[in-house]
Amino acid sequence: MAPSKAFLIHIEVALLLHATFAVTAAAAIPTNATTLSHPDFQHFNIKEAIAETKKQPSKLSQSHELSYNVDEDGDRNDGELKLSYRLKLIHRDKLDISTTSPDHSHRFSQRIRRDVKRVVGLVRHLSGSGASSHGGGGIGLDNYEVEAFGSEVVSGMDQGSGEYFVRIGVGSPPRSQYIVIDSGSDIVWVQCQPCNQCYRQSDPVFDPSESASFLGVSCGSIVCDRLENSGCHSGHCKYEVEYSDGSYTKGTLALETLTIGSTQVRDVAIGCGHMNRGMFVGAAGLLGLGGGSMSFVGQLGGQSGGAFSYCLVSRGTDSNGSLVFGREAMPVGAAWITLVRNPRAPSFYYINLSGLGVGGSQVPISEEIFQLTETGEGGTVIDTGTAVTRLPTAAYGAFRDAFITQTASLPRAPGVSIFDTCYNLSGFVSVRVPTVSFYFSEGPILTLPARNFLIPVDEDGTFCFAFAPAPSPSGLSIIGNIQQEGIQISIDGGNGFLGFGPNVC
Repeated sequence: MAPSKAFLIHIEVALLLHATFAVTAAAAIPTNATTLSHPDFQHFNIKEAIAETKKQPSKLSQSHELSYNVDEDGDRNDGELKLSYRLKLIHRDKLDISTTSPDHSHRFSQRIRRDVKRVVGLVRHLSGSGASSHGGGGIGLDNYEVEAFGSEVVSGMDQGSGEYFVRIGVGSPPRSQYIVIDSGSDIVWVQCQPCNQCYRQSDPVFDPSESASFLGVSCGSIVCDRLENSGCHSGHCKYEVEYSDGSYTKGTLALETLTIGSTQVRDVAIGCGHMNRGMFVGAAGLLGLGGGSMSFVGQLGGQSGGAFSYCLVSRGTDSNGSLVFGREAMPVGAAWITLVRNPRAPSFYYINLSGLGVGGSQVPISEEIFQLTETGEGGTVIDTGTAVTRLPTAAYGAFRDAFITQTASLPRAPGVSIFDTCYNLSGFVSVRVPTVSFYFSEGPILTLPARNFLIPVDEDGTFCFAFAPAPSPSGLSIIGNIQQEGIQISIDGGNGFLGFGPNVC
């Protein structure tokens, strides 16, 4: 049942990662739970993709403020949740606060280094020390590193791992802040004054003393008890969060008003971080969209029904996608699959991946390799914070070999970074490539557009198969944001479903 007041907040997405996106016939999204026919091959415009890598990302004005929408009567809506509200959600490249403009190879190398740190942390967190290996062999956590390529690489710890940012208002009056969205996190926080240890952000650090709605949380409150790592100092609830990539935030817990477009969401439990380090450079903090009660989605409760939908705009476009909260945002015609709950990791969204396809045929891989075990190991997570999809070693090997077999006519190139299957396509205008598909236990098949699995890693025409083996000894699979680009993804946490499509962006 939809809530009595529809909570429907649209947040626009703008991703600029220098490669064009085209919705082809191969980007078919099934609309029911049956196995649908889909193309075996598709054409990929190489010339256009290379041209996009040579464009410099346009930077946002640091004076950009929140824009308020009006309702149908022309009046500003101050909390009556009855219409859609829009903000821009941007890719980190447009929020780069450095004075240099590195080339595509440099930006891409930085992104992969951030990605490796996140994946290693996720595997350690989700698999635990006793994880069994579904795939066998592979690369151990201690050796799961990235080789530099193309140009000097800046440390991932200095650069940050957040990929998508949204601009919201914090406090009363609202102070505009860019914050990272993360589907694997269960807390909302911003850097706060006085800042004992803070990284650089694009906006002034939030000062709670200037907000009329800021209210500290006491140690004995129910909200404080809901925190996993809480403490007490001088009667104030303290929080501490360390992320899987090594980043952390420490400070006090408070209730505060957040402004989404023109909608004020009051009494949101947020962390006011006075000691923060790591992977969030440029952003003021983080908006957790995980499955726990302390995430932004969890705190909205009945207002959203635990439902939200997002569409990550593909690299190289200046158009907008969307992030939408509320059950009424759940699309008609999506292909729905069941969410799987992992008690060991309730923040993450697990799904029933059952197989992989190349060229319209399913690769012979046992379905068991993707399953979540009774002890909470393995399984498949869909994650906004991971860039490149990771697969158990045995599954990846069979998948990659099937792709290589069907691309035998394309000239190969040496491996780059975490990618071992690359091609020299500099002399091509377009190429014919096999389709790549995800198979799910309930029946749907999600077939990806070519740009979601064959990506440029430099400006010279080197393209790589955008999948990688997960570090061993892990059976974990992670569907990353490169493979999600351009496809509407809807999460109905209240009813336990995840949907693909029917829209693209």
